[in-house]
Amino acid sequence: MSLRRRSSRVPQLLLAASLLGALLAPPAAATSAHRSPSGGTGGADGGLPLRVATYNIHAGAGMDGVFDLDRQTAELRSLNADVIGLQEVDRHWGSRSEWRDLAGELARRLRMHVSFAPIYSLDPAEPGGPRAEYGVAVLSRHRIVSAENHEITRLSTQDPNPVPAPAPGFGEVVVRVRGLPVHVYVTHLDYRPDPAVRIAQVADTRRIMAEDRGPKILLGDLNAEPAAAELDPLWRELTDADPGAPTFPAQDPVKRIDFVTVSKDRAGVRRAWVPESLASDHRAVVADLLLRRR
Repeated sequence: MSLRRRSSRVPQLLLAASLLGALLAPPAAATSAHRSPSGGTGGADGGLPLRVATYNIHAGAGMDGVFDLDRQTAELRSLNADVIGLQEVDRHWGSRSEWRDLAGELARRLRMHVSFAPIYSLDPAEPGGPRAEYGVAVLSRHRIVSAENHEITRLSTQDPNPVPAPAPGFGEVVVRVRGLPVHVYVTHLDYRPDPAVRIAQVADTRRIMAEDRGPKILLGDLNAEPAAAELDPLWRELTDADPGAPTFPAQDPVKRIDFVTVSKDRAGVRRAWVPESLASDHRAVVADLLLRRR
């Protein structure tokens, strides 16, 4: 399915507020006993180390269904990642997450920059209130220099009679790692058994990513396993950072549907793993990467 590239800029107020909060907070080193993995001098070949992770946070609820942002904050902190892609992120969405801005709160608690890309943005529950939003987010220790919310094909969960149509929620940020611009994308693909929408989404994803140059990292819940036919086109340009373990459900997981992937020509995978945790209904995937300048 062909789709013209359409994107919207992340609201500047949100991005500016998150950056200001990070600047006013204590230094990141005060929040962890470990140094940032990208704080070293690089590998023997001059590459730049970067630790990244993807985590579907289940709107703040654990495997037990209990909303507990403290528990998820602790889990995210333990990953010690430089960049984290989040899925199922609420922002004033509803009572299940106490009407809170989960992306903003996690960024402040972890002393990280944030970019939120809503899939849905609904009118406020009460006049004058914040919009009810749900989507994906990127947390980064590195400064976010630009951000976009791209449209890809979606089958809305908010429409009683949905049809596949372009909709936002494919987030992209550019971060600078020791001067190197790195494109980071975060996504959440369709969950339905029929792969038709995911096939279109993969085509849209590849088209959008092809317009960018330099190291690229795609993080997300793809709702399909690595060998699924609909994901095959991704592996033409991307390397799957295979952690060798399943991610879903968090309790006794049986399949891997959560991914860290990197551009074959500009990044390598040093190691990847799946931490054991019940802080969400998914487990995270963490990967240590080595970025190449050329």
